[in-house]
Amino acid sequence: MGEKSLQKKQYILETARKIFSEKGYKNVTMKDIVEACDISRGGLYLYFGSTKELLLELLQQESDETDDTLTRRITEEDSAADILTLFLKEQKKEILQKKNNLAMAVYEYSFEERDKKNSILRKQFDAGTKIVEKLIESGIASGEFYCENPRGAAENIMYVLEGMKINSQTIGITESMVDEQLLYIMQGLIIE
Repeated sequence: MGEKSLQKKQYILETARKIFSEKGYKNVTMKDIVEACDISRGGLYLYFGSTKELLLELLQQESDETDDTLTRRITEEDSAADILTLFLKEQKKEILQKKNNLAMAVYEYSFEERDKKNSILRKQFDAGTKIVEKLIESGIASGEFYCENPRGAAENIMYVLEGMKINSQTIGITESMVDEQLLYIMQGLIIE
């Protein structure tokens, strides 16, 4: 794909992100994307065959960006506590993000998906759990953390984060509420 094609594809994705964040998943049509991008239907279908393809591409980009942020900011001098704090800060940003938030679209898409074992949410949850579990194990090995069950603690942390994501989209959540929960997570692990 040439540079101009890559730019057009990215423009379509950025526009689709706005539409998905406003309308969710089930209410978005390819016609909505065509109209918002001011391109022909054929022009859109050159890049994406469905709203599902668009959403999945957006989620892959989001995942790659989070991975890149963590990788870029982690150095060999960083402790497990530093890295876990960075991970939690990234999660906090996602929880509190109001504009261009894909959470509702992801939830709607996941409800429509039949294979729950391989759902987007399951993959995100499992990947997050694996990261947190490894950080806890590293912290235990370095003497920073105490935890009898790293896997269980990692799953618990991910359930708390997912719950806050849902609350941010439904009943609302403040920054201080998020901070309180993240502090509670860290206090449960750190050896004083």
